[in-house]
Amino acid sequence: MSVNYGSKRTVVGAHYGLRDWLSQRITGALMALFTVILLAQLIFTSGPIGYDLWAGIFAAQWMKVLTFVVIASLLYHVWVGMRDVWMDYVQAVGLRLVLQVFTIVWLVACAGWAIQVLWRV
Repeated sequence: MSVNYGSKRTVVGAHYGLRDWLSQRITGALMALFTVILLAQLIFTSGPIGYDLWAGIFAAQWMKVLTFVVIASLLYHVWVGMRDVWMDYVQAVGLRLVLQVFTIVWLVACAGWAIQVLWRV
């Protein structure tokens, strides 16, 4: 004989909760820090701001890697946000799946494009 303490709850959803909240904050902070560093480089550089300056900033391999890490953080940030929007506001399961797959394909394509842009400079 089993003993049941308390009421039985019906639990729904994916329960990402704290992990999603924390990942949104960490990726957001990383993107903000990168933006501040990039702006500082632009502000403290003498001369006109043009293609040569931008190409010089992103010419170093460490800057390309750091930029791609920030882009990957941005893509994950977008995925978490869009997945939550689709789960919260799209009730039709088939449509939600199509929108999530489209979002994933779009974000992977953006990552590929970012790689192409970064390592072509």
